[in-house]
Amino acid sequence: MVTGLKANLPGMSLAKALVELESYHSMSERILIVDDETRVRLSFRMALETDGYEIFEAPSIEPAFQMLTEYSFTLVILDLRMPGTDGLELLTKMSEAGIHTPVIIVTAYGDIPRAVEAMKLGATDFLQKPLLPADLRHAVAEGVKRHPSEDRAAADVFTVHIAAAKRCLNLHAFAKARLHLAKAMELNNKSVEAFNLAGVLAELLEDYQKAKKYYGQAIRLDNRYEPAQQNMRRLFELDHFGSSNELVNLGDD
Repeated sequence: MVTGLKANLPGMSLAKALVELESYHSMSERILIVDDETRVRLSFRMALETDGYEIFEAPSIEPAFQMLTEYSFTLVILDLRMPGTDGLELLTKMSEAGIHTPVIIVTAYGDIPRAVEAMKLGATDFLQKPLLPADLRHAVAEGVKRHPSEDRAAADVFTVHIAAAKRCLNLHAFAKARLHLAKAMELNNKSVEAFNLAGVLAELLEDYQKAKKYYGQAIRLDNRYEPAQQNMRRLFELDHFGSSNELVNLGDD
């Protein structure tokens, strides 16, 4: 739950923030390469860029996961073993965050049991080192062909942005919350959850009329959605009685 409704942020209004979207590229050709070796990442990049893919790189699990929460990808190429970490950790994080981007595991000879474990965690394929560029291009092309579901990918990205917006609201990182909500609403402009969170953001920024508008829109979309109903009740009680016992409800499970 968010605590404390006082916000001290100068700057743009919620309405303006929600229309100032960052450029949001199609995910149809994005590949994320996760490997601690610069040489390997460069080799994979050179092999795949010739086929027209847009390549992103991450040297470890943490930056890779951050990129996956902020951008959409067609495919991830993930080294199974890296110093101090493990590709299985990224697969686990992706699963917990509801990110279902297909993952191709790259593993050394003799590490087949770990590759099998990775497949159980959601990896879609695995390749053994040393890896020829032609073999990599073929595996990626097949992976893209087998997993063309843009609708599912959009749903995954929407879920990530909603979760990120909630985290930002709890941290009072309002500028980031604005951006995540803007992207979520671009993907689904009829989401009761997104409108409820937009209401919370407006309320934290002390724009109570905007908050009522967004809570009201959420209720019009689904009058059984209790978080928006609770938030609207709180504003009503504050308006009429000066206080309320109702907490800010982000729609957490």
